[in-house]
Parts: sequence; C-alpha cells; structure tokens
Amino acid sequence: MPKVSPQYRDERRAQILGAARRCFVRDGFHQTSMQDLVREAGMSSGAVYRYFDSKDAMIVAIAEENLDQVVTIVRESVEHGATVGAALASALEYVSARHADEGFGAIALLVWSEALRNPTLAVRLREAFDAAGEALTQIARASSVTGSELAPEALTNMLLCVLPGYLLQVTIRGADAVKTVPDAVRALIPTDHADQQ
Repeated sequence: MPKVSPQYRDERRAQILGAARRCFVRDGFHQTSMQDLVREAGMSSGAVYRYFDSKDAMIVAIAEENLDQVVTIVRESVEHGATVGAALASALEYVSARHADEGFGAIALLVWSEALRNPTLAVRLREAFDAAGEALTQIARASSVTGSELAPEALTNMLLCVLPGYLLQVTIRGADAVKTVPDAVRALIPTDHADQQ
C-alpha cells in the first residue's frame, strides 16, 4: 500500500467533515446514517471509517474544529495588535461568515442539543470548551489586557457565554439580528488605559 502524505490525510479528513456538516445541517444527526455520510463524502465506507468510527466521532471532531478556529481567530487578531475586545468581535464576525457559508451556527446548536442526550459527547464537548477556554485565557494574559479591569479569565468566560448566544441568534433570527453585536463587544471591552480614557 503506498504511503500517503499528512496533507492528503488532512484533505480527506476535511472532505469527510465537510460532508458531515452538510448532512447534519440538512437532515439532523439522527436522520443521517453513516451510509448517508459515505455517499455525501464520495468515498468508500472503508475510507470514511479509517478516519471516523462513528457519527459521534464526527460530531466531536466538528465541535473541536469549530472551537479551535475561534481560538485561532482571537490569537491571530491579538498577535496583529488588536485589543482583546476587537479580537473577540473578530471571532463573532468570523462565525457569522462561516454560518452564512456552511451553517456554522446550526451545527453548533445541533452539537449542543446532542450533548444533552449523549453523556460521552457531553464530556468530550466540555473538554473541548475547557481547552478553548485555557487557550483564550493564555491569549488574554499575553495581550495588552494588563491595563484592563477585566481579568483574563473573565474575558474568556464572557466569550464562551456570548458565543453560544450569538450563534443562537444568527441561526434562528438571522444575520441582521446580530450585526451590531461585534461593534458592541469592541466598545464594551477596553483593554488598555488609552481605551478607558
């Protein structure tokens, strides 16, 4: 069997997760079978099962990937000189754009509701949120947050509370319902003395 590159594996994994997102948004978790996912991915069953042994494994991977992407947006924004408030606002704008393209908010709502039914998924989702929270707290500590009255942990908890509400609103009410939220986050979260004066 020929060796495959890490890039090839990453591309196949992304292809499967893209198919899973489309199926889950279109039909929901319970109405989507593994055969539906295989067909949507355009791959053999064996190829899909090499990457994911179940729908639950795909659900967890999607949730972890979504949180990782939010953390990456915040980290990159701060590294490019954005205040923490501006970085959090950028993360909200990012999820809005992703929702418009591929139902990011709908997937999040499906994952969260499935976690209420599935204790194993709930544990994995909690671990993913904890890991995202730790990463966001490290980012806040390393940024210009030292001049703020808000502790890094408070900023992290606020984002992890604001993000689900934002996703719920963009999914149920549409993009117009949340279009002013990123600017409100920028205005409400000063991170240095200059912002507070």
